[in-house]
Amino acid sequence: MAKLIVGGLLLSVLSGCVSQSDMKGKAFIFPQESATAYVSLIPQARKSLQNFTLCLKAFTDLTRPYSLFSYSTRTKDNEILLFVQKAGEYMFYVGNSEVTFKAPLNPYAPTHICVSWESASGIAEFWLDGKPLGRKGLRKGYTVGAEAKIIIGQEQDSFGGHFEAKQSFVGEMWEVSLWDHVVPLREMAGGCYIGNLINWQALAFEENGYVVTKPKLWA
Repeated sequence: MAKLIVGGLLLSVLSGCVSQSDMKGKAFIFPQESATAYVSLIPQARKSLQNFTLCLKAFTDLTRPYSLFSYSTRTKDNEILLFVQKAGEYMFYVGNSEVTFKAPLNPYAPTHICVSWESASGIAEFWLDGKPLGRKGLRKGYTVGAEAKIIIGQEQDSFGGHFEAKQSFVGEMWEVSLWDHVVPLREMAGGCYIGNLINWQALAFEENGYVVTKPKLWA
């Protein structure tokens, strides 16, 4: 029988293995390439989105493509996707459409990524390590679906699955946060990670495969 941890109490549940935890000061480590290691994130509310802000911090030494954040619905596998095609080249998807942001290389250092999108204008704004990489447009007038699987560590090619090891994330990830509105990204430079949909300090999640939680190494 699986276990559910809520508010420090250990409860039995019939299925799943979902934890709710204050992850402040901690990171998920994905130690090796695989098609089975990932973390499912459970939002505090399921709702369609016409605006959102996503922030996370990560470290990896991968040079091949990999996924950082995958939000998939039954009709759109890349409903929201943050994907690194190669070092310094970030692909951002909304509703299966994508734009690319390019950044100077900073090897062997963690990255702090924040991206926002608003439906009314279609504008996506991307910040890396507290510095803007500009604004681009996609999916003006679109609404992101509510019933989604949210996964870090793998890229979903179908709803909740169909992972490829060669697109898996290997490294460490922390302070993943999601808001249902556009947050001024200058404010994110201070390290705010208390999203109203995904809150790192009250994170509901399910680990799958070889994933380890440890104190973070970087600020």
